[in-house]
Amino acid sequence: MPCVADWLNSPFSIVQGIFACFVAQNTPNSDWEKKVTDYFKEKLKENNATNWVPSLNDVPVHYLKPNSLVKFRCMVQDMFDPEFYMGVYETVDPNTNARVLHFGKYRDVAECGPQQEIDMNSSQTVTLERQTFYCVPVPGESAWVKEISFFSELVLASQARVSPSTSYTPSRHKRSYEEDEDMEQHPSKQKEQHMGSGGDSHGCGEPKRLETEASAGHHLISANCSPPLDLNFPLPGEKGPACLVKVYESWDTFKVNDVLEVYGILSVDPVLSIVNNEERDSSTLDPMECMDTAEEQRVHSPPSSLVPRIHVILAHKLQHLNPLLPACLNEEESKTFVSNFMAELSPVRAELLGFLTHALLGDSLAAEYLILHLISTVYARRDVLPLGKFTVNLSGCPRNSIFTEHIYRIIQQLVPASYRLQMTIENMNHSRFIPRKDYTANRLVSGILQLASNTSLVIDETQLEQGQLDTKGVHNVKALGNLITWQKVDYDFSYHQMEFPCNINVLITSEGRSLLPSDCQVQLQPQIIPPNMEEYMNSLLTAVLPSVLNKFRIYLTLLRLLDYSISDEVTKAVEEDFVEMRKNDPESITADDLHRTLLVARFLSLSAGQTTLSRERWLRAKQLEALRKARLQQQKCVNGNEL
Repeated sequence: MPCVADWLNSPFSIVQGIFACFVAQNTPNSDWEKKVTDYFKEKLKENNATNWVPSLNDVPVHYLKPNSLVKFRCMVQDMFDPEFYMGVYETVDPNTNARVLHFGKYRDVAECGPQQEIDMNSSQTVTLERQTFYCVPVPGESAWVKEISFFSELVLASQARVSPSTSYTPSRHKRSYEEDEDMEQHPSKQKEQHMGSGGDSHGCGEPKRLETEASAGHHLISANCSPPLDLNFPLPGEKGPACLVKVYESWDTFKVNDVLEVYGILSVDPVLSIVNNEERDSSTLDPMECMDTAEEQRVHSPPSSLVPRIHVILAHKLQHLNPLLPACLNEEESKTFVSNFMAELSPVRAELLGFLTHALLGDSLAAEYLILHLISTVYARRDVLPLGKFTVNLSGCPRNSIFTEHIYRIIQQLVPASYRLQMTIENMNHSRFIPRKDYTANRLVSGILQLASNTSLVIDETQLEQGQLDTKGVHNVKALGNLITWQKVDYDFSYHQMEFPCNINVLITSEGRSLLPSDCQVQLQPQIIPPNMEEYMNSLLTAVLPSVLNKFRIYLTLLRLLDYSISDEVTKAVEEDFVEMRKNDPESITADDLHRTLLVARFLSLSAGQTTLSRERWLRAKQLEALRKARLQQQKCVNGNEL
């Protein structure tokens, strides 16, 4: 039986063995591919074997063995056009006329032996299709997510790591599939290629020269190309690997902005960089033969040292990003985890409420609403209306203070992914919020609002000063409004706009009422004014135990994933109650008030671990709303301005 080292470090040997068995039976059909997928699926189920697989999120690519099994937690930033490849091809030895079948799946280049040539006219050749996704690390992923994922896998992942090596020599008997297709149409090139790789006097020194070029490929690319290669991360300052993820089955189930965990074979073959450099050399390109622009080739075929390839064996969408929870909550073991945590939910909620109350300078009402906001999520869409969104405008924040920065730091410690958008005139006029299609490079250029589902977006409006918004700034403000109101971003495709639905938790911090729309405005009423705000906020985070912080993180993630319902009996009682409220105060109580109170009741119930609405929670929701409105009215009287 193959050991861990075989399927982990040399997955090609497993694939080759399965393929060879089918060839021996004269049945090299698609059944062998399913056998490969099933094999690795079973292996990854054994004894937490997923932790043995090194992650590109944690381990630099130059520490990973080429052609080994890796995993990658990522967001689909763009989809390229499907590409054709040779699923099965045949090589022939010109001297002995011996023929050998090879598989092309999970490869970027066609393998053939020293004395073999690919028979492009073979009846055994099978041309198949695969989809390439351009994937980036999850935008705004919190440092604690990376750290927990890394440390939980550190010992086992090290089994698959190798030292950086300069002895890796690209085989001169490999060709890219694109080159093979080109040679099928132009047989003279095939002859020239084999003559060039034959026994001429420069054959011995060539691999070493090519290896040197490939290892310094990103420097050459950066020096020769203008502008330098852009890895197209949505958020400024992001780090981590971007990857070309090549999917072979069920790729239509994945779409742009999905968060995936993929397991596949790592391809960083230096030959890819060499071939791509040659293709970009204008002296060798016939404009009539090449349909792609130089910029498109550069973007779609970047150096593998900068953008490695992963040939996917298994891939699935992630329910959430929290490494403290089981990946799938529907499995039996996961249900036990959930039930055990729910049993201790009340003290966790109480501790979290106390923690956030201190963070919000003693304001327990604002802390209640912040909890409801952090567990909110779009659970359904009715026509164009997103149900479950709960954008909170926390007004009354000190202007130009470090308070809002520290509030974001605390949120960052609680949620798996977040971003703080400082709403300055400079940022609004110059930042790219909306992704746009670049038709020259045939790619989607990312923008700040290209975020993964359930990302917390904190918009700091206290940074806004007097100034003039230009056309781009106005469009950016409109994009934020659409995101908040409709939970969608209209991507710019030049000739038209395309709607991309999203599920982003938006918190707006402002001095007065926000310029942006919101579902709920909460006026901050500090009960304490620390003499040193920075010292006070820092002491909050250092005082909380890591184990308690982890409970907060589990609490906020888990409650988002729970189902919720309202019984017919409670629905009728709520309707009757609303009618009475309208009778008593017909001018103040509107349909929007009912909708908001139902939302507050929903998240209030979930925050207590209850998946149905009770009379008690409905009354508590009404009480919270009454307190919130009273504050706004009080502030209006103090300032003499409408909030």
